[in-house]
Amino acid sequence: MPARLVVSVHDVAPASERETARWCADADAFGIPVSILVIPGPWRGASLADAPDYGKFLRERRAHGDEIMLHGWEHRAPKEGSFARRAVARMVARGAAEFAALDVAAADARLRQAITVMNEMGLTTTGFTPPGWLSSPASDRALRRAGFSHTTDHFGVRDLRTGLRVRGFALSQRPGGWGERTAAGLLPRLAGRAAKRDGLVRIALHPDDLHYPGLRDAALRGIDAALSAGARPATYAEVIG
Repeated sequence: MPARLVVSVHDVAPASERETARWCADADAFGIPVSILVIPGPWRGASLADAPDYGKFLRERRAHGDEIMLHGWEHRAPKEGSFARRAVARMVARGAAEFAALDVAAADARLRQAITVMNEMGLTTTGFTPPGWLSSPASDRALRRAGFSHTTDHFGVRDLRTGLRVRGFALSQRPGGWGERTAAGLLPRLAGRAAKRDGLVRIALHPDDLHYPGLRDAALRGIDAALSAGARPATYAEVIG
């Protein structure tokens, strides 16, 4: 099977409206779809329910061929769960790993809130990417119970109905972190290599990437490298069929 390229736009909310539009325009310039990861709850200000015009924008993107996915409820790690899981999540995801340590009841409650808002905005979805790509086993059970069909982590995309897993490491940047420059330099090379090996190439775009010089350029060079090596653009939903 030829290599596939999934470009995901993370942290999509009214607070990141301009950055999301910029990344979507970049994807349009390549002629590729994106998987749009929506935070429906309160994040950096307004909730999705407070911004009906933004809901219209997202519906238009889906009609354009993009995938809409749920990206947690508020993208902020709660105090629930074991100390060990919360500590690891805090180190890996900078306090954003909302579903990393939840039990089934807590995950259910957050999913119900998120699903309600998404449905009311005409953005029903069965795809889920947990904030920080970290999800507890109990959260995965809650996802299946809520009818979600697929989810992702750092290492691939998983079909929640069959257990099928398609491996592919998520290439992402850490703006402002110690590894910012290193990650920017590696991303295009790693994307090209994965495509040449007929693998799943995943490039994750975050709103804060656009606030640091060079990170947008590195991401675009990564997309170009994967496409030039023969990767076929797809959404996560298309990867799992």
